[in-house]
Amino acid sequence: MMAFLQQCRAAIGAEYVLDQPHDMAPYLRDWRGRFTGAALAVLRPATVEQVAALVQACAHWQVPLVPQGGNTGLVLGSVPDASGKAVVLSLARLNRIRQIDVANRTMTVDAGCILANLQQAAAAEGCLFPLSLASEGSCTIGGNLSSNAGGTAVLRYGNTRELCLGLEVVTAQGEIWNGLRGLRKDNTGYDLRDLLIGAEGTLGIITGAVLKLYPQPKASITALAALPTPAHALQCLNLMQDHCGASLTGFELMSQICLALVAQQFPALPQPFAVPHPQYVLLELSSSESAEHAIALLEQAMAAALDASIVSDAVVASSVAQSTALWQLREHIPLAQAKAGKNIKHDISLPVSSIPAFIADTAPQLEQAFPGCQLVCFGHLGDGNLHFNVAPPEGVEHEAFLANQDALNRLVHDSVARYSGSISAEHGIGALKKDQMARYKSPVELSLMRAIKTALDPQGIMNPGKIL
Repeated sequence: MMAFLQQCRAAIGAEYVLDQPHDMAPYLRDWRGRFTGAALAVLRPATVEQVAALVQACAHWQVPLVPQGGNTGLVLGSVPDASGKAVVLSLARLNRIRQIDVANRTMTVDAGCILANLQQAAAAEGCLFPLSLASEGSCTIGGNLSSNAGGTAVLRYGNTRELCLGLEVVTAQGEIWNGLRGLRKDNTGYDLRDLLIGAEGTLGIITGAVLKLYPQPKASITALAALPTPAHALQCLNLMQDHCGASLTGFELMSQICLALVAQQFPALPQPFAVPHPQYVLLELSSSESAEHAIALLEQAMAAALDASIVSDAVVASSVAQSTALWQLREHIPLAQAKAGKNIKHDISLPVSSIPAFIADTAPQLEQAFPGCQLVCFGHLGDGNLHFNVAPPEGVEHEAFLANQDALNRLVHDSVARYSGSISAEHGIGALKKDQMARYKSPVELSLMRAIKTALDPQGIMNPGKIL
């Protein structure tokens, strides 16, 4: 492979072709630290033309390639396998904001742009880019698009797919498709954009995107409500939507176990309630009118929820600092889990109406099959996405508990299927869930997906071993 690497060095510069173990190490280990792959080299191009040249070299020499953004994925989608035959193609150097068109409410960007930087750039122009994730300080928009990431504002603004108008993509043959059109309507054949979003780099490499921008809200207000059960949380969601309409931009469900875990691992974070409650919802309203309008909407809706005994108690943030503190409780749940030790994660989606029944049905099954296990259940109730994570019982070694992963996944995912849900809501399939696709996808659906993969990537070099 010396000739191949020499071609890569000629294309992007020798200093951007990393082939020493200590240089490659950060690119080979997954975000959770569960798996470390191997690679022939790590390639770091700076332009779409350089990406195309590298893909052409890979196609010529039949070298598999793994596109990588911020490497914050949770399903082993952005790291290579252990064979050492593939190269990692890092898009971190493609990090330019190419254009902000305020009149068209769009922003054209490189795929390697950090999400938080895009939020800040939009805000500097008086606009909002609403995608918001816990990893926004390190994840890239290319990775967000490749996994069709969700986040906390899907209820109002949709997944990343809904926030993208156009793409620039390097195909498996090393050709550049320029689909960077900032059009809301374009009915000219197959929608290649939507096909490539969520494909996890298996059909082509996203190198640029046209993103939707929105007006900055005049005010946002956050509240944390305590409730007896997930069924009450669903009632609260319906009531809030009836009262607040599109002003309701976030609605997050968290169990008491979640907040207790955060309190244990991050004792400096304030705990809003003097006594614990079984369930909580964190909700956010945004107003295009004024803070007074947002407060009036929330107070009216919360009063109705309290009067109907849907909500047991509530606190409303009276400042930006208090709002931030409430959101930190939600955002620190995954961090608290990581500090507490290893657990078995599930990123599932269900019809919103089925979530209370799913939890009531599945939680006892888990307890019966794995006595003493701790269910850390939280997520985006407004769009039906739960992070249904299971931690070991007290006193049980975490590694020993992880030996139950296949059986535990089967129990949870079979229950998800019974409720017409999905085994992946926003994290993707990657390599971690690939083997489960045959159980939960129909043969017809899998056949269509394989036909698309074969048509666009006949050599099978694009992120092999992922999804299919």
